[in-house]
Amino acid sequence: MKALRIHAGPRARQHLENHGLQPGDVGVIPAAAGGPKGLILGPLDRFIFGEWLPQSSQPVHLVGASIGAWRMATACLQQSVAAFERLEHDYIHQNYDLPPGKKRPTAAHVSERFGQNLQAFYGGRIDEVLNHPRYRLHIVTSRGRHLLGREHRVATPLGYLGAFLTNTVHRKAMGAWLERVVFSSSDASRTSAEGAGAACAALPFGTSDYRTRQVLLHGGNFMQALQASCSIPFVLQAVHNIPGAPRGAYWDGGITDYHLHLAYGRQKQDAIELIADGAYPSSAGGQKDLNSGPTASPGLVLYPHFQHRVVPGWLDKGLKWRHHSTPALDNMVVLSPSPDWVQSLPNAKLPDRNDFTHYGADGAARAKAWFAATRASQQLVDEWQAWLARPDMNAVQPL
Repeated sequence: MKALRIHAGPRARQHLENHGLQPGDVGVIPAAAGGPKGLILGPLDRFIFGEWLPQSSQPVHLVGASIGAWRMATACLQQSVAAFERLEHDYIHQNYDLPPGKKRPTAAHVSERFGQNLQAFYGGRIDEVLNHPRYRLHIVTSRGRHLLGREHRVATPLGYLGAFLTNTVHRKAMGAWLERVVFSSSDASRTSAEGAGAACAALPFGTSDYRTRQVLLHGGNFMQALQASCSIPFVLQAVHNIPGAPRGAYWDGGITDYHLHLAYGRQKQDAIELIADGAYPSSAGGQKDLNSGPTASPGLVLYPHFQHRVVPGWLDKGLKWRHHSTPALDNMVVLSPSPDWVQSLPNAKLPDRNDFTHYGADGAARAKAWFAATRASQQLVDEWQAWLARPDMNAVQPL
């Protein structure tokens, strides 16, 4: 394989050796934050959700942050292949007005335009997302606490500085500034069994690694939750007071969970203690505090990703000692592009947010480069299909 790399945790690797990989083996699909980098996964998304997974019938949990949340919500739409094609087109051709003499648009303008784009994309189709017969959607957001409880031109930069410094000492301690809030679609089987109203689908990962709440995702908060998950601080404005959730400011889910390095299928946080340990006490209020609650049985975790390293939080990008694998990922299979293959793409790299500044007002040139990268990534699908047909364990590297 020249374009694709496959990495697997030890339990996942044992499964691949014994059984290969079948659609019915997959219980969880995470989707990372990372902005335009996620475009490279479009062909894989279309194959997985359009051709491969429909060959099975088990429930699958889709966990996404930022562009990953947009991708996973799109997977829940009917005729998902066409929906993914539209997502790719709309993302590539997004454009923003630049103030005179500025290289970047204002956060208010980006938030307004992005909200309009989401409304155009999902308007009239939210029920398709929330009522998919197989997929349980989990949208990850980051809720500010204390100084970050409301967006403010002075308090917000100071709050993120505090979060950065605190996180450098200990990832768990960043929970004093930001908490993980997961908006989850309902699970009809749990609702029926409990004999009550709509109940959130059980999370497919343990949550004692970091301060966490879970909120029911419904038609009244879907747009706000999805926009919040994509709201990069200082690039977009925070989304405030999402219906059904604790009051406050909500930002990009990648801040707390950049690549969703989560304890998949574990009720206790024994696996991820290499990154953070301890547990916060339960929170008051109507939402679920999940530091010790049950989790769904995950099956294999299949992770199409733009790199094989699974970095915990956005503020951990420069902390290389937090980029290693942990037992939390034992049941994970990561599909990612080869670094050598990435060198063959336009500008010898994956699309990224810096391209907005690099190309400036020349949106057509940026779109051309991004489109070329997404077309080239069809090679990832071709090589994975070949591997699925004839699994070669020599091509599977340790995660």
